[in-house]
Amino acid sequence: MGILQRRRMYSFVLLSLSILLLSPGVFSSVAVAETEKTKVVYHVDGHDLATAKYALALINKHIEAEGGPDKIDIKLVVHGPALPLFEADTVDPDLKAKLKTVIDQGVGAEMCQVSMKLFGTPLEKLVAGFTPTEHPVAVKRIADLQKAGYIYIKP
Repeated sequence: MGILQRRRMYSFVLLSLSILLLSPGVFSSVAVAETEKTKVVYHVDGHDLATAKYALALINKHIEAEGGPDKIDIKLVVHGPALPLFEADTVDPDLKAKLKTVIDQGVGAEMCQVSMKLFGTPLEKLVAGFTPTEHPVAVKRIADLQKAGYIYIKP
């Protein structure tokens, strides 16, 4: 490659980089990406206590891995056979403590409205911190969260 060809290639590369760096939105989109929280929905629907504990431990580790609760937006959606695990009168003490830990870090814990009706368990009989799902059907709520950019995780 001759000197003239190298200069032209150098000029082309410099021009391309200049256009890219001076284009509107390049830096603003980078800044938004750096400040936007990671959004995640954790889904618990099984009756297995060990899995429920594991899910809450994962949530806690996920918060830690992201750099703290101010860096992540987590929703926990519980429904179906998992509901009895979170009844206040019979809850496993370790599960209750893990739930409190994640809620205290800002996790939004939601219990399926349909499941509460089917199991005859009103919100008041659940461990403190749950709110009813924004849509009565938990799977619809999960789908809505995914549409809104939440990453789905089911331990």
